[in-house]
Amino acid sequence: MGQSVRAGLAVYEKRLAATLERDDSSRCMSDERPIGVFDSGIGGLTVVKALRDLLPNENVSYLGDTARVPYGPKSPETVQRYAVELAGMLIKQNAKALVVACNTVSSVALPTLTKSFPVPIIGVIEPGAKAALAVTRTKHIGVIGTRATIRSGAYEKALRAVDGNVQVSSQACPLLVPLIEEGLLYDPVTEQMILRYLEPLLGEEVDTLVLGCTHYPLLTGAIARLLKRQIMIVDSAQNCARAVEEMLDQQSLRAAPLNNGKLQVALTDTPDTFLNVAREALQLNFGQIELRPLP
Repeated sequence: MGQSVRAGLAVYEKRLAATLERDDSSRCMSDERPIGVFDSGIGGLTVVKALRDLLPNENVSYLGDTARVPYGPKSPETVQRYAVELAGMLIKQNAKALVVACNTVSSVALPTLTKSFPVPIIGVIEPGAKAALAVTRTKHIGVIGTRATIRSGAYEKALRAVDGNVQVSSQACPLLVPLIEEGLLYDPVTEQMILRYLEPLLGEEVDTLVLGCTHYPLLTGAIARLLKRQIMIVDSAQNCARAVEEMLDQQSLRAAPLNNGKLQVALTDTPDTFLNVAREALQLNFGQIELRPLP
């Protein structure tokens, strides 16, 4: 074999070895473990929908605590205990990260969860607050949510932690969740309630509106249609999904690009009619629901 041929072969072998090393590295870096998502009920499926749209290659395990919904009237200590129980159930499924798809839990339990579990944990409040600050022009932001979320002041704290000069106007909307769960997404009664709740915020001339409840993305179309002037609508579900994407990249937890991500949905009690409402409105395909007993 001539010297030039041997030299060429050596170069080829080095290139082949480098290619195989990159492929092995790529395989090692892919993480097929599921993203664990939990909520006090079924509203958190809006976050699942956003995750499935943005990260179709990721496996997702959703756990809804339909046995103990709603969390809003319960004490912070009780909500923290429930959150640790649900997170523990997902960790037993080998979840590589936890997404708290509940504003109530995000407002009172994130520090407890972070101390209790060795995986990345993301809530819905901070991503929504950061997105609102990125689009507001006047630094006057409106927030709508359940009584518990508004009472906690969690969005105001998150917004002012980033920008102390921001003005925040908040409005509790206690009747929107029951209307959504009855499937009245396009009903005139729902539109009347939206207008009633938004009127004070419009009067205060907010230029950005944060949907501070994971049920509310199901009303995005109705809210946008009813707003008479241009107001930026911030969907906390979509921004939570973007925060998850960023975290997966930063911590090298992404699944393989060609992986066909699967969705598993489990509940702690038999679902009501809202499950069908959410499935149809979100166009989510999750097949058989698993009933999972609480610890």
